[in-house]
Amino acid sequence: MEHIGFIVDGNRRWAREKGLPTLEGHRRGFNKVEDVASECVNRGVKFISFYLFSTENWNRSEDEVAYLMDLVRKNAAQLKKRFLKEDIRCIVMGRKKPAPEDVLEKLADLEEATRNGSRGTVCICFNYGGHWEIADAATKLIATKMASLKDSSLPPTFNVTPEEFADYLYHPEVPACDLIVRTSGEQRISGFQLWRAAYSEFLFLDKYFPDIDPKSDLDAILEEYNLRQRRFGK
Repeated sequence: MEHIGFIVDGNRRWAREKGLPTLEGHRRGFNKVEDVASECVNRGVKFISFYLFSTENWNRSEDEVAYLMDLVRKNAAQLKKRFLKEDIRCIVMGRKKPAPEDVLEKLADLEEATRNGSRGTVCICFNYGGHWEIADAATKLIATKMASLKDSSLPPTFNVTPEEFADYLYHPEVPACDLIVRTSGEQRISGFQLWRAAYSEFLFLDKYFPDIDPKSDLDAILEEYNLRQRRFGK
């Protein structure tokens, strides 16, 4: 498997069932990300993406959004330390606005510090939306095409292949998802990796992300994936 994506879900429900403040669930879930990422890399997975904060999550309560931004602020350095030690590259996929500038700076520092990691790549999907990724790619592609036609008196016309379009996605070096895993029992992808999910296998787990065991659950996930027969339309 080259790329596995995780839709991190169930943090708040996990906390409520434990009798804890709902925000504590986010902290536990965020802390679990680095362990899951590390185990994936140890098993030879080259790309691991985590859906941590969507473009729609800004609609949550002001207190919850503020807490999530603080989690990023406080944990970016921790992730950097762990990934540098384990020779793992970390990249961020998503939009910039309206994220706070200092949060973006910390994420940029995480990316820069780990850019030479060679064992695997962890993709943090932050302020990410699948529709927005495609729309942003189209905007960049159109701008590039128009620039190439600026000296022409003819009206702009051009054809685009899927392969060419994919070059304008966020971090186009990230391949299609082989498997997308969503925790919490919900069976939807909520806009995660829409372009890269065309032929993905899906696995929906009935446990919340903070309950994931990075070793035993990942063993079960990979075992299930290896039982699948991928046909790619054939």
